Amino acid sequence: MKPPLRVVVVMGVSGSGKTTVARSLAQAWPATFLDADDFHSVAAKARMARGEPLTDRMREPWVRRIRAELVRRTDGGERVVLAFSGLRRRHRDELRDAALPLGFFFLHGDRRLIAARMRARSSHYMPVSLLDSQFAALQDPRGEPDVVTLEIDAAPAELVARAISLIPIAQH
Repeated sequence: MKPPLRVVVVMGVSGSGKTTVARSLAQAWPATFLDADDFHSVAAKARMARGEPLTDRMREPWVRRIRAELVRRTDGGERVVLAFSGLRRRHRDELRDAALPLGFFFLHGDRRLIAARMRARSSHYMPVSLLDSQFAALQDPRGEPDVVTLEIDAAPAELVARAISLIPIAQH
């Protein structure tokens, strides 16, 4: 029997609602909320703000910092909900390789809906112009055994309630 989940990763492209859903899920579960954006370097955020996507090589130290923080927090007894793009399979695998009891919720949605959400938000470094690069970088996680897909056309409260009900399933 697998140990109960200690880490839930809410993933998807920018604008899919990761932060909103993950923050609410952390309150409802309850767990510590972490936003992967907080682990980006100043230079990486500036690059994205200029409309320049990060390369896989630029993302590697970012993913390692996130993994180290997840290990530190769970070693300290915390449960964690992480808002994380998780666009590349190898980045998801890097988190999996930490051997933490974790599962993923993939926020999947239509490009037009996500673009509209991005245009409506303010004070975020990620411009709508990078949405195409987000979709291009996304290696679809559907079908990975520890990934549960949530369609984002539902209200955030509905997504959180569904995630809570599916947490045991997410660890398979």
